[in-house]
Amino acid sequence: MTQIHPTAIVDPAAQLDSSVSVGPYSVIGPKVRIGAGTTIGPHCVIDGRTTIGRDNHFFQFGSIGAQPQDKKYAGEDTELVIGDRNTVREFCTFNLGVPQAGGVTRIGDDNWIMAYTHVAHDCLIGNHTTLANNTTLAGHVVLGDWVTVGGLTGIHQFVKIGAHAMIGFASAVAQDVPPFMLVDGNPLAVRGFNAVGLKRRGFGPKRLAAVKQMHRLLYREGRTLDDARAAIRALADASPEAAPDSALMDAFLADATRGIAR
Repeated sequence: MTQIHPTAIVDPAAQLDSSVSVGPYSVIGPKVRIGAGTTIGPHCVIDGRTTIGRDNHFFQFGSIGAQPQDKKYAGEDTELVIGDRNTVREFCTFNLGVPQAGGVTRIGDDNWIMAYTHVAHDCLIGNHTTLANNTTLAGHVVLGDWVTVGGLTGIHQFVKIGAHAMIGFASAVAQDVPPFMLVDGNPLAVRGFNAVGLKRRGFGPKRLAAVKQMHRLLYREGRTLDDARAAIRALADASPEAAPDSALMDAFLADATRGIAR
């Protein structure tokens, strides 16, 4: 049987796998679906059209699937979709989407989301991210896979953070951050590339050298963005091992809409 504490309130219409655990005083709304092996701690509220996958752990005092903090929202049946094996610590707030932007807030798999993190409407978070305490994502923010965000950091609406980027402690992020880069500060500045994180993920010497060269092309040689992109594309010929990395960078730069962090 589903392990539901006697003090928890679970709407009869909610769909919970038989292995789901719900802690004391938590409240689960009628449109919620929760997959196998997921643990909901005490004093959590999960509402809205929220779908949660397998083997997640939500610690106490979370607000998951609440209405978006958007004055245009008028009660539409929007969504929050959360993948598998995520750890969500205390006092996190994840909001539904708004219909004007597709209506879905989406969080992927294997993310480590620390206390007091806010994920606003229509954010898209990839896989294997780490969001430290008090990370605040405004609406429509996109985080690529393996992004790390330092504590007390605010990310402006519509900003995109590329895969493997690292944002330092207490940063104000108002422009797009290209993949692999290491940034921090207010105003935000690029400090280098995320060498330590990439090594931990198995990047070999040739891939690291290519990422270092991409950083140099973007930030150290005074090139225009178009010229830097052309040189980055050429890296694939010089180092086939790094071809997916240069393609990732080029695609991100082509889609950057707020200008890139400098």
